[in-house]
Amino acid sequence: MYCQTSDNFEKNCIPKTVNASIAVLTPKEDKDFIVRKVTLAKDGSMPNHTNEIQHQQYVLKGEAKVIVGNEEYHAKEGDFIYIPAGINHMYEACYGSEYEFLCMITTKEDHIQMI
Repeated sequence: MYCQTSDNFEKNCIPKTVNASIAVLTPKEDKDFIVRKVTLAKDGSMPNHTNEIQHQQYVLKGEAKVIVGNEEYHAKEGDFIYIPAGINHMYEACYGSEYEFLCMITTKEDHIQMI
């Protein structure tokens, strides 16, 4: 068990993104789910892609254009985003601020397909 600020976790750049990083907050021994903190710097982006597993996301701060399937959202602090498995999605921190969110996924094996 532990309780610590999420800023203490190692951040890694996310491949094929622009100014995006990820920190895995869940202990490696957890067998059920994973919580990740994703940060897009101002004007950062993550390209359109799909995953084989669902995503549940909670926006911690900032604003971004988030496209899920054919729907475009102006996501902001306090918003909850659900992305079903296999649905394309992308992010752009295009509103003049950094965008940060928690992304909760299962521990099932995942494959990412860039579109």
